[in-house]
Amino acid sequence: MSDAINPFTIAVPDDVLDDLRRRLHGTRWPEAELVDDWSQGAPLAWIQDMCSYWADEYDWRAREAGLNRFDQFTTEIDGIDVHFIHQRSPHPEAVPLLITHGWPGSVVEFHKVIEPLVDPVAHGGAAADAFHVICPSLPGFGFSSKPTATGVGVEAIARMWSQLMARLGYDRYFAQGGDWGSAVTSSIGWQDPDHCAGIHITLAMGTQPKVCDDPSEAEKAALAGAAYYRDWDSGYSTQQKTRPQTVGYGLVDSPAGQAAWILEKFWAWTDCDGHPENVLGRDELLDNVMLYWVTETGASSARIYWESFGSIEKEPVAIPTGVAAYPKEIVRPIKHWMEADYTDIRHFAEMSKGGHFAAFEQPGLFVDDLRTYYRLIR
Repeated sequence: MSDAINPFTIAVPDDVLDDLRRRLHGTRWPEAELVDDWSQGAPLAWIQDMCSYWADEYDWRAREAGLNRFDQFTTEIDGIDVHFIHQRSPHPEAVPLLITHGWPGSVVEFHKVIEPLVDPVAHGGAAADAFHVICPSLPGFGFSSKPTATGVGVEAIARMWSQLMARLGYDRYFAQGGDWGSAVTSSIGWQDPDHCAGIHITLAMGTQPKVCDDPSEAEKAALAGAAYYRDWDSGYSTQQKTRPQTVGYGLVDSPAGQAAWILEKFWAWTDCDGHPENVLGRDELLDNVMLYWVTETGASSARIYWESFGSIEKEPVAIPTGVAAYPKEIVRPIKHWMEADYTDIRHFAEMSKGGHFAAFEQPGLFVDDLRTYYRLIR
């Protein structure tokens, strides 16, 4: 294994883009849903409209150039070529911050927060709040390579990320994550406390409710969210944790299928008042889908569910922890439910708006909250 860190530039071949347009133009569509809402899934008219825009108006080359404004690299860790953004701050006070995405997200989620975190002075903040941002793509996602053997679940990824930070020369760092990123970040918190000085999460994955006789309004909302997710919103998860290969055939073959599979979750999990485009632009939504399509990662990204659900090793996180509870999170974190799993919660923020994709939806609130928390423990 080589410890080399290699510069990386996103450069999707023309033939991949030509093939994408051909497939989009040749999509064989299902009939429309039989309801006038999203209760049977992503509406045909919207997905057709999005795919028409994707094929004929979306400018990947411009979007690719925008993503390439960040310094990107790859390095081999445990047999996987890990792709990561490593944006260093110009400020000497900066500390390293490792940020991890989940499914169906990507490093695209953070394109609006990296620059304010790295150079706060240029974005209305103080140099004392500066970070060096390290933002890797999960194995089997985006431009990271795909695992060729089983065993690459949450704990293994956390160990890989700790190796990455050591390879970059960071003896002390902070970590942040949502969705699967929250699980990876929590795992780093108990696996690498000698180097990770604090974590911040937006989803308390795996924390069990502690129901009392007189639950608060926040607890009632969290319990309702968990029940809704279980009954109406977790079909994708059951498929990906049991038969990721089967769903992968359709996702890797059909861009319309891949788009619908992902975009429905941006309707369900964003604070969007009923429509994803109320909070995120079409280009942003498609940028994220592109990182699945051009890398053919529909199946490999799904396998994190097969690898991890029901088998995540957990230990209490004893290092300082910050939590942001966004109102439209799938299951909104409840502080006292978390206290057995996170024994040093220093910061718990009830956010005014936002959902599951916090940095993507509400970059200003996300950045302000991270600055507020990490000031406590720098």
